[in-house]
Amino acid sequence: WSERVKMATKNKYPLVRRDENEIEDCFGTKVPDPYRWLEDPDCEETQAFVKAQNEISQPYLASCSARDKFHARMKELYDYPKYSAPFKRGSRYFYFMNTGLQNQHVLYVQESLEAEPEVFFDPNTLSEDGTVALGTQAFSEDGELFAYALSESGSDWNTVKLMRVATKEDLSDELKWVKFSNIAWTHDHKGFFYQVVMCM
Repeated sequence: WSERVKMATKNKYPLVRRDENEIEDCFGTKVPDPYRWLEDPDCEETQAFVKAQNEISQPYLASCSARDKFHARMKELYDYPKYSAPFKRGSRYFYFMNTGLQNQHVLYVQESLEAEPEVFFDPNTLSEDGTVALGTQAFSEDGELFAYALSESGSDWNTVKLMRVATKEDLSDELKWVKFSNIAWTHDHKGFFYQVVMCM
């Protein structure tokens, strides 16, 4: 414990630049946002700040003797199959399932209640490092089209894509910069409602 205290006190937390010029006008109220530049993960300055933080945090965490025991126990407790409630769209049945330690739940489909389930959409295959995540998703009411949102590296910004259910073929349609949105199909299956956040 004493060694970790020494490590924490000897490391100086990286300085963070304040951008005093970043002020948002919210319906007449001026709201300073001096650290907005940190919201850009691709900015060299942001990456340098994260790197400086990691140089402090990683050695500290590595010195924790209980970390491996805690990790092993949590892994043991979490390693069991997990199922969502099944739902029907069109003539097909769907459900999410995680075998135990998968990063994301996999969406399965059955053509009937008696049919063998098969993988319909596996978000774990979208990137090698698991940083692309499946967000909100919705089937058209006839169950023939699947709209789904993907986010990268934990971002709130989503890209919405479309898939033809019968063939699992992605369509060319794509919506970018979708944020904090649900997907609601029209009853005629010709489109859906969504929302975007307009940057002022």
